[in-house]
Amino acid sequence: MAAEGVSLNHISRETSDLPRLAKFYQELFGFEVVENPHFGDFKVVWLRHPSSSLYLHLIERNPSTKLPEGPWSAVSPIADPKDLPRGHHICFSVSNFDSFLHTLKDKGIETFQKSLPNGKTKQVFFFDPDGNGLEVASKEDS
Repeated sequence: MAAEGVSLNHISRETSDLPRLAKFYQELFGFEVVENPHFGDFKVVWLRHPSSSLYLHLIERNPSTKLPEGPWSAVSPIADPKDLPRGHHICFSVSNFDSFLHTLKDKGIETFQKSLPNGKTKQVFFFDPDGNGLEVASKEDS
């Protein structure tokens, strides 16, 4: 193995609306804004989850790049969360899965639900406001 002591540092998401995306992750997952480095040419928002060392790095989209913005700007749009289990997504685990589902419903977020084959872990798939795939899984002890 080449790398040792590996751990996840952060996940970045590019967006054309930093405040909207930051608010989404703050309201649904409890992320908090932390000190942001100033890069000069573009804005960023760093979010950290208070119960872990997981950081989200939200980056102001560069309109001159050819990178797809998300599923919505891909060659063929991916708009149905039922396609996410086999697509690009990030997953969070929560201990309050059922009440989290109610929060998604209250916010009018379209979801797709399933369980792992062992039936112990429930899953819900949905998109963030920029079309990035998300999964939330129940913790087995919940």
